[in-house]
Order: sequence, then structure tokens, then C-alpha cells
Amino acid sequence: MKRRNVLKSGLTGAVALAAGSKSAFAQEPEKKKHNFTFCLNTSTIMKQNLGLLNEIKTAAKVGYDGIEIWQRTLEAFLKDGGTTKEVKKLANDLGISIENSIGFASWIVDNDEARGRAMDQLKREMELLAEIGCKRIAAPPVSATNLPKIDLSKAADRFAAVCELGKEMGVLPQLELWGFSENLHRFGETLFVAAESGHPDAVILPDIYHLRRGGSPFESLEMINGSKIQMFHMNDYPGDVPKAELTDAMRVMPGDGDAPMKEILQTLNAKGVPITLSLEIFNEDYWKMDASEAAKIGLQKMKKVVKEACTS
Repeated sequence: MKRRNVLKSGLTGAVALAAGSKSAFAQEPEKKKHNFTFCLNTSTIMKQNLGLLNEIKTAAKVGYDGIEIWQRTLEAFLKDGGTTKEVKKLANDLGISIENSIGFASWIVDNDEARGRAMDQLKREMELLAEIGCKRIAAPPVSATNLPKIDLSKAADRFAAVCELGKEMGVLPQLELWGFSENLHRFGETLFVAAESGHPDAVILPDIYHLRRGGSPFESLEMINGSKIQMFHMNDYPGDVPKAELTDAMRVMPGDGDAPMKEILQTLNAKGVPITLSLEIFNEDYWKMDASEAAKIGLQKMKKVVKEACTS
């Protein structure tokens, strides 16, 4: 080949390579602008009474990344003859993660005997959860929603014991604030208990409704390190209802109320860690709907508020 033909051939190849590279680049999926995954807390479709397996199927069919089950639903399934292997296999086959279980063990109470029973309960529950591949369990202030106030330093010691049990069982307990409770209704109280527990696995499970109901500013979310929050309960509330009068039944879909959704999600996203957003409402209007349709609306609304917060 003559020199000019060699050069011409090389140039043509370079152009083709560049064009091919450009084409390949153009086909690359757009990078996510957020660190969130989307989860369905089965409270949202609780009154449809689907049963555990159908709840998992519904969440997967609609397109959720994960599901947050209720412990009593799991135990009802097992009581009726189901097995933990069935649950784990179904979730694996559908490609959906069992992110958390909502349990109600009275680990925080001052009564030693009751607390001992609660720790036994937690051990049994965690054993079942580990068998189905569930990663976490909620640890709210069950049985301590009324006065008297519990010494938060003692509560911290008790939560440390719960965390140590979770480490042993392979299921992470998440300290959950309850806005209506006399104990752990403020974010600062919950943060104190987690911090003073001194346990490296201590994490907090916040909730838009409970933050509002308990009177904590949403700016308080800035006070927690990204490694100490793995899940966040998504919902909304009517701003014209006084905080102290809000009830679970008044929760609405994200974006349908008056929560500062954009600021909340931007604060969480700025932590730069994966956070699972789990839709948790107790709304009669959605309980009357077909479960798949209610779950679908919830996922659409969560994705909409995330897009508005994280792409602006």
C-alpha cells in the first residue's frame, strides 16, 4: 500500500472507532442522581389481607426494590403451615429484598421480667428473619408509650443489649422513634439512646409522620451520620392539623401533604450512602383499593418526589 493510502485507511478507522465509541457512550444508562431504593411497607396494603406470599408478589410485580414485612404476618403464615424456606425462595426468585420486619418486643421497659421475655421474643423473631433473609427488625418503644418517663441512659444500655443480640443473630435492630409516645418521641431522644448505647451497630429508623407528630424539626436529620441510617419511612401529613392531633390514619402518600419533602430528601441524599425509602401509610382510602393499584400509586409518588428533589 502507498503511504497516503495507509494514512487514509488509518484515518477512516479512527473516525469509525470514534463514532463507535460515541455511539456506545450514548447508549450508557444515565447515572442515578440519588442513593435511594424503594420499598413497600405492607401496612400500606394491610387491610386487603393478602397474606405474606401475596404481599411479596404484589410488591415485586409493581416494581419495588424491597419489602418491609410485619412480624405477625410472617408468624401467621408459619402457623398456617408455611415455611421460612418458601418465603426466602419466593423473594429470591422474584428478585426482591426483604429489608425489614415490624416487630413489637418490649425491650425498653423498666420491668426486668417483662424485658427478659421481650429479649426472648426478639431472639425467636430474629431467628425466623435470618432464615427468610430479612436484614433488619424495627425496635420501637413498645409498652413505653405512656408515662412515666424512662431514664434514657438505661434505655441506651438496653438498646445496646438488643444490638448485641442482633449481631449474634445476624439481623440488625433499628431504633425507631414514635411521635405519639411519651418515650422516644423526639429525634434528639432517639439519637441520645443510639449514641449512648456505644454499640457500633446502632442505627436509627426515622419517619416523616413521627418526626412531625413528635415535634422534631426535620433539620434534625442533618445531625446523624450517613452510616447510622439505613432506612427511612416515607409518608406525608396534612399541615392544617395540629401536630398533637395527628393520627396514623391521617398519613397520606408522599407529596400529597405538607411535609417539606424536597428538603428532607436532599438532606438524606447528601449523606452519600444507600438509603431505603419505605412507604408506610395507614390510610383507609388506599386500603379500600386493589392492593396492586395502591402499591403502584405509592411507588409512583415516591419516585416523583425523589425526582423533584434530586434533579433540581
